[in-house]
Amino acid sequence: MKFFLSLCGVLFLMGNTSFAQDKPTYPPYTIELTYQKLKKDYPFITTIEPLKSNKIKSKENIVYKKTNTSKLKLDVYIPKGLSKKTYPAVLLIHGGGWLVGSKENERVMAQYLALNGYVGISVSYRLGLEATYPAGVTDLKDAVRWMRKYAKKYHINPDKIAVLGASAGAQLAALIGVTPNSSIYGYDTYISDEIQAIVNIDGIVSFIHPEAAAESKPGKVSMAGTWLNGEKEENFKNWKEASPLEYVGKNTPPTLFINSAQPRFHAGRDDMIAILNKYDIYNEVHTIPDSPHSFWLMHPWFETTLNYTINFLNKVLKDEK
Repeated sequence: MKFFLSLCGVLFLMGNTSFAQDKPTYPPYTIELTYQKLKKDYPFITTIEPLKSNKIKSKENIVYKKTNTSKLKLDVYIPKGLSKKTYPAVLLIHGGGWLVGSKENERVMAQYLALNGYVGISVSYRLGLEATYPAGVTDLKDAVRWMRKYAKKYHINPDKIAVLGASAGAQLAALIGVTPNSSIYGYDTYISDEIQAIVNIDGIVSFIHPEAAAESKPGKVSMAGTWLNGEKEENFKNWKEASPLEYVGKNTPPTLFINSAQPRFHAGRDDMIAILNKYDIYNEVHTIPDSPHSFWLMHPWFETTLNYTINFLNKVLKDEK
C-alpha cells in the first residue's frame, strides 16, 4: 500500500496520468501523500500542521459562490486586534495540476499570514475535471471581488490585496494578477478584481514558452491539456490565452518568485522578470537550493517560504497607520 501511495505521488508530480475506461484519473494531492513521496529522498522533513493560536480568528468553509455543480468555499483567518482596524489581505490558491488539490493545502500558510498581520484567505475553485478553463479563473476573480464586497466585515483593506499561489495555483495567481478587470474572465462594473501584489511559488507563467515544452507531450494526455480543453497543438488559443506572460507590462503589480531547484517549474519566469525590470516594477526571485517541488508543504522549507513572503508583502503592502 505504501508503495502504491508513493507511486501515485510520483505520477502526479510529474504530470502523468493513469487511465480507467479511457478517462484520465489522478491521485489526490494532499500534504500527507506529498510527505510519503518525498521522505525517502529527504528524511529530515516533517509535514506542516494547522496553527493553534489565540492571536488569530478563523471563519472556515464560507460559501463565496454557487455554480451549477458546486458550492465554492473559502477560509478566512484574521489577526486579532482592534475591532475597527483593517489589514492587507492575501488570497491563497492551492496547486494540483489544475485538476486536483484542495484549499486545505493552503490553510496553514493562511493562518501564519494572519499571525503576521494579514487577512489570509485559502480558497477553492472549480478544478478541470469539474469545469475546464476558464471556469477556475473566473471563480478566483469572483473570490477577489467577494473580498472587496465583504472587506469591512472581515477587516480587509480593499486597496491592498495580494494573491499567492503554489504550483498550478501560482500560474493562476499570476494570471489573475496580470489581467485586472479583463473582459475575458468576467468584468464587473462595480467591484474590481485588481490585485496589488503577486506571490508565485514554483509555478510556470507561460504554457507556450520553450521552457514549458514538457507541459505538452505528443500522444499523451497532460494535466494542462485536460484543463485547457486540448493539448497545445489542438488548442493553442487557450494555451496562449492562459499564459500570464502574455499580459505582463507596465501595470503588472510587484511580484515575488519562490522556486524549487526543479527548472521545469520556472517556465517563462526570467522573461517576466525582464519585463518587470524594464518598467521598474519591484520584484524578487528566490530559489531554495536542493529543494523538490511542493517544498512549501514541508518543514524546514515552509519557514523559508513564509519568511520570503512576509518580507516581500511588508515591503509592498504595508498597512496605513
